[in-house]
Amino acid sequence: MTPRNFLVRGLLAGLIAGILTFAVAYIAGEPSVDAAIQVEAAGEPASHSHEATEHSHEEGAAEHSHDEEGGTVVSRQNQSTWGLLTATVSTGVALGGIVALAAAFALGRIGRLRPSQSTALVAALGFVSVALVPFIKYPATPPAVGDAETIGARTTQYFVMLAISVIAMIAVVLLFRALVGRLGTYTAVLVSAATYLAVVILAAQLMPTVNEIGDFPADTLWYFRRGSLMTLATLWGILGIALTGLIGKLYAEESLTAARKDLAASL
Repeated sequence: MTPRNFLVRGLLAGLIAGILTFAVAYIAGEPSVDAAIQVEAAGEPASHSHEATEHSHEEGAAEHSHDEEGGTVVSRQNQSTWGLLTATVSTGVALGGIVALAAAFALGRIGRLRPSQSTALVAALGFVSVALVPFIKYPATPPAVGDAETIGARTTQYFVMLAISVIAMIAVVLLFRALVGRLGTYTAVLVSAATYLAVVILAAQLMPTVNEIGDFPADTLWYFRRGSLMTLATLWGILGIALTGLIGKLYAEESLTAARKDLAASL
């Protein structure tokens, strides 16, 4: 159960998660992105601009081109296929490596859990602190939503909320370790969970509120954010399931090898 073995399996689990996440993002997310681009092209709302990119749309064409600051033109078709696949796979692999190393570090440090159990717990806590809580406070927004002049401020606010959530999660895990011996597992879990909720709720209340939606269609915004959350949940869920299975298999193999060695030594 070495960090290297965890890392290799984390990269593999991340690759699997990235491929499956692409399918979900393409099915659940891309239609709402296309709808948002159509709203932007039609000038509804005209007072809003795309965050960080500009889209040029030919009249009557079914595809859109994406103009980067450097002048590179990428077709909408490539954005929604190869571009999206590259993004989900690279993100999945990188995230898989990080989660695997975190699981390797947590092994034996979170109660009397088997490697597969502690790995599943690390993935679940990671999803809550890294993906879910920041998303609830600052959900994703589609093209045509948001003022281009506030991109920097909004990005900073998101990462501040992310940092608070992650640091709070690490702190409550340490709190759990300190309390579990005196209060028992059930009470320690309740106290730790309540502490985390109190910290992130207070932080969410104190952090600035972003309201730059304007008269953007509510249904399009809802479908976009729903698709974004489904994509995040798929990425973390598949990653956690795959990595837990791989680590469980590794543990079983090592346990069997150790048992065989003990049997041979006894003979």
